[in-house]
Amino acid sequence: MSKRKNVFVKVSGDQFRNPAFRAWVKGVSADNYVVIGVGGGTQINAEYERRGLPITKHGPLGREIPTFEGRQVVRDILEINQRDLEDYLAEEGIHVPVAIPVFYLGDVLCHVNGDELVRIAYLGYDELFVVTMAERVEKKAEEFAALPKVTVIGF
Repeated sequence: MSKRKNVFVKVSGDQFRNPAFRAWVKGVSADNYVVIGVGGGTQINAEYERRGLPITKHGPLGREIPTFEGRQVVRDILEINQRDLEDYLAEEGIHVPVAIPVFYLGDVLCHVNGDELVRIAYLGYDELFVVTMAERVEKKAEEFAALPKVTVIGF
């Protein structure tokens, strides 16, 4: 009898509504404990453009946003993605925790790039997956090459 594995899945904001992703999660979650971390870079950029906010540079941990208001926008978009992903999966009877890369350290709102959740989760999970656009797989695989438990998948 095989041991149930702890599996962490980071999915990009561009892929979490993909029917192929939903089918894949259904299979993985059938025999494992799965937690999903959802990103939202494309949605964040669109909201920044809609509000006339400057799209700031990405540092080594993600988007650098100097204002609390800007960080609130990021948090709000990621919370919407979190809710939408939970609802989308629930339509298929898939009920797994969904996390976002937003933290409060003390009373300070902090966020990191969603890929950083993979690194944060690495020591606690048996398997980790990064789900992204097919054209981003090679770059992401290089980014996670030093972490052997990480598999990059593109849909």
